[in-house]
Amino acid sequence: MEEIKVDLGERSYKILVDSGNLKDIGKTLKDYHLGKKATIITNPIVGDLYQDVVKDSLRKEGFEVAIARVPDGEEYKSLEWAAKLYDELLEHKRDRYSFILALGGGVIGDLAGFVASTYMRGIPFIQVPTSLLAQVDASIGGKVAVNHPLGKNLIGSFYQPRLVYTDLAVLKTLAHRELIAALAEVIKYGIIKNREFFDYLETNIDRVKTLNPNVLKKMVAVCTRIKSELVSLDEREEKGIRSIINYGHTIGHALEVLSEYKVYRHGEAVSIGMVAAARIARRMGILNEEGERRQIELLEKAGLPTGIKGIVPSKIIKALARDKKVKEGKIRFILATEIGKVETRDDVPPEIIKEVLQEITAENR
Repeated sequence: MEEIKVDLGERSYKILVDSGNLKDIGKTLKDYHLGKKATIITNPIVGDLYQDVVKDSLRKEGFEVAIARVPDGEEYKSLEWAAKLYDELLEHKRDRYSFILALGGGVIGDLAGFVASTYMRGIPFIQVPTSLLAQVDASIGGKVAVNHPLGKNLIGSFYQPRLVYTDLAVLKTLAHRELIAALAEVIKYGIIKNREFFDYLETNIDRVKTLNPNVLKKMVAVCTRIKSELVSLDEREEKGIRSIINYGHTIGHALEVLSEYKVYRHGEAVSIGMVAAARIARRMGILNEEGERRQIELLEKAGLPTGIKGIVPSKIIKALARDKKVKEGKIRFILATEIGKVETRDDVPPEIIKEVLQEITAENR
């Protein structure tokens, strides 16, 4: 079992990565002093596959278990569904000595974490990520939130889990589109922090897509370590260190909101956002042609979208102004200066943003 620590003083926690370990989660949690009342929050797809394994493991160790299900989809990461979950927790008589277990992908982790952070002024929660995107990114770092009609993740907080418990074996039941979409976040880590990892992905991306066990284990471990390091150094994005994780997310989030989360998976939108960021950096003269080309070619090789369909650039530009990363009216972009190195910029000329958006839209008409 791989053990990675997120170092945050009294709020430090472990990320445990293995394969086939889901059935042992009860034994692990027994030593965490969480209280005996557990509530598993999941969706119907993941729940049908794995909730009984988790429930039985917890009950075997003496936990009282309730299950709450949320429909599958980003549109259900809302205040409305948070309120429904509060109702269920109260119905099951969950008190401050209870805990929540988030069993699912990024949507479930975000929503369950948000509910945990606010119910009874905060109860413990455990992340059990079942999608590749959640395993390498969303489950780590304590960002919990729900969406607002005007923007993604606008209502939320920083609230760290007590543990991230990852079982790589569950990825075998992940829908192919979800797997491919998650590769955008994987590739992102190579671009922002690790050139050698980017080189490795260029050579091994086809083996990733077939869930080669050795490649998968290495990939998840590298991504997890990078994010853990960044979160440990800058938990609340106050130092400009952790914010590099948002590479591709400025435009990516706008695409998700404008399409009402019905056209693009999160990773697909981020992929397009990374293409836009690479082209912006190239036009600004801070990234060379090779750096731009290699990013786009790897995204294409992974099977990810690299252009915008059905959304006009003017609407995207308007949505960018509502991004939560906007500071003093300036849109902040994470831009690569080379593979493995990025910087935060708030001086991107509006005409370059417009030209790049028009370019990647026109190519997909």
